[in-house]
Parts: sequence; structure tokens; C-alpha cells
Amino acid sequence: MDRKRIETADFSETGYSYTLSLIAGKYKPIILYCLMEYEPVRFNEMQRYLKKVADKTLSQNLRELEADGLIVRTVYPQIPPKVEYSLTERGHSLVKVLDKLCDWGMENRK
Repeated sequence: MDRKRIETADFSETGYSYTLSLIAGKYKPIILYCLMEYEPVRFNEMQRYLKKVADKTLSQNLRELEADGLIVRTVYPQIPPKVEYSLTERGHSLVKVLDKLCDWGMENRK
């Protein structure tokens, strides 16, 4: 059996690396999990769910997830403005991965 050679390997070219680049960080996996469980979610609801996250940090993470095509931001033309976030089809395709993380955590939780 041939072993893969690490000398010629490039982690940045793997699917694992790409997936991590989309969901990496302290809040992105939690945001995705929140939307998976409760969508659609308003900004203030998300902030309460995440507890001690700054407005700027949450906004930045939501913008990045939106730019990566994982969530959609819907603005309703009313006063006061209403904005909701939900998963895109691409975001929903990550649910299987997030579910597996949840399963593993429940099975290995002390």
C-alpha cells in the first residue's frame, strides 16, 4: 500500500481546508447552528443567543457568512427596520456536517 507523501502535500488545497475557511472562528459555527435550529433570526435575537458578542463582531461575521453564500439577509421595508437572517440552500447543505458535530459532542460529552 502506498503512503501519501507529506512533503508534496498542500493542506490549503483540501476540501477540509476550504470548509474550515468558511466556518472558522469563534462565532460562525454558533451563528450557523442558531440559524439551523431557529431560522429566521433577527439581529437582536442572535445577539442574545450568543450572549457577550459585540455588535461589530456579530455584524462582521454575518457579513462574511453572507458573502460566502451561506446565509441570506432579508430587509423588510418598515419602520422600525426589520432584518432577518436565514440559511441559503448552500448553508442548509452544511447542516449535515453541523449535525455530525452535534452528534459527536453529545456522544462524548462528560
